[in-house]
Amino acid sequence: MRPMNDSSRRYRLLPIVMVCAAGMLAAACQSSAGPQAAGGGPGGTGSSGPASGPTKTSKPKPPDTGLTISPATGSTKVNPANGITVTSTKGKIKSVVVTGDEVTGKLNQAGSQWHSGWTLPVDATLHVTATAVNTSGQTVHLTSTFKTLNPSSTFTTQIFEGYQKTYGVGMPIILTFSRPITNKAAVEKSLVLTSSKPVVGGWYWDTDQTLVFRPRQYWPANTTVSFTGHLNGVEGGPGLYGFHTLTQQFKIGPSLIVVASTATHHMRLYKDGKLYRTWPISSGRPGDNTPNGTYLTIEKGNPVLMKGPGYRLEVPWSVRFTWSGDYLHDAFWSVGEQGFTNVSHGCVNMAPADAEAYYKMAVPGEPVTILGSPRHGVWDNGWTYWFLSWSALVKGSALHKAVEVGPHGSTFVEPTTLTAAKGSAPVSQPWPKNSWAS
Repeated sequence: MRPMNDSSRRYRLLPIVMVCAAGMLAAACQSSAGPQAAGGGPGGTGSSGPASGPTKTSKPKPPDTGLTISPATGSTKVNPANGITVTSTKGKIKSVVVTGDEVTGKLNQAGSQWHSGWTLPVDATLHVTATAVNTSGQTVHLTSTFKTLNPSSTFTTQIFEGYQKTYGVGMPIILTFSRPITNKAAVEKSLVLTSSKPVVGGWYWDTDQTLVFRPRQYWPANTTVSFTGHLNGVEGGPGLYGFHTLTQQFKIGPSLIVVASTATHHMRLYKDGKLYRTWPISSGRPGDNTPNGTYLTIEKGNPVLMKGPGYRLEVPWSVRFTWSGDYLHDAFWSVGEQGFTNVSHGCVNMAPADAEAYYKMAVPGEPVTILGSPRHGVWDNGWTYWFLSWSALVKGSALHKAVEVGPHGSTFVEPTTLTAAKGSAPVSQPWPKNSWAS
């Protein structure tokens, strides 16, 4: 049989194509009424309109816990004082994690809000991840990434106490700021103390750049003290911010207290709360009188070069207690006058053996009380913070509050709520009005 040519092939296929098209036209013109259309039988679509393709499945809505984070993601130049707040209005917060810098916070009892505990660090990019669960047990996560402000002006803070160093029972905690502080209350609120034994004390602003903590009574002997200044992000003045967290730990050693009388020419040394020794002394002669007051030992040297009108000599076993140059020291040249008369240029002269014994026990911060002198003590001539009465100390705080310190931290309290101090002078505190400071 001869194969068809292309022309005949086209003509023979044409009727078939036409029939198929006719069949399609007939199907398209069928009524939608009838059992197949209504019932979706074989070949039926179950719809009166043309086929629309596969049905799209909508995504389930996320669980609703009303979870929000402030600052919102993308925020810049965030004020550190505002902190971070996470809120869930329709559920409970299970966790909040902040990365980018050290930020801690606290969840309220209802589990509905979490807030950061301290000011946020400056010039930091922080990422917050919050997790909450709604009443149906569904979990939702929310994140926020933002940046805190980068201040143009900052201050630094130094603490006098050295790490793990030991100090006397009268030692104040001394902070020095690189710039004057005007927002003093904000700075005080950022400071936390812990102590291995309970202590009551208060913060006192000596100047705009010096802040000290002094106990109401002398520190308990053999106490470990820790300090944390959450100063990063604290606005110490208009546009002036701290940018670091300051920490330190030190120790209070055994109790060692000097009470020296310029009138009786003797000093009493109290050790561990009891009278330990009574030694003869010679204090400042008339015109060079040793000033009254409860001072603290500052430093010591063996020997110390001392010089003044008519003298220049190396003095052994010398313990300093005023900036102007008053010491307790070995005075081998005045042993004959010690216990009888005052012949020094203002220092407390001691016998060599007594001076050596005291020198070897003394550390910075040991109380030294001078009594019986006609000369008044001068404020800030040494660490004179024990010149202050308790009420005067509290008034020197920007918050005007006392501070209760213990192993779990410190709390600001109203001074009127405190129980009366139990210790007595001279082993627990100085005598009232001990300084007559000018």
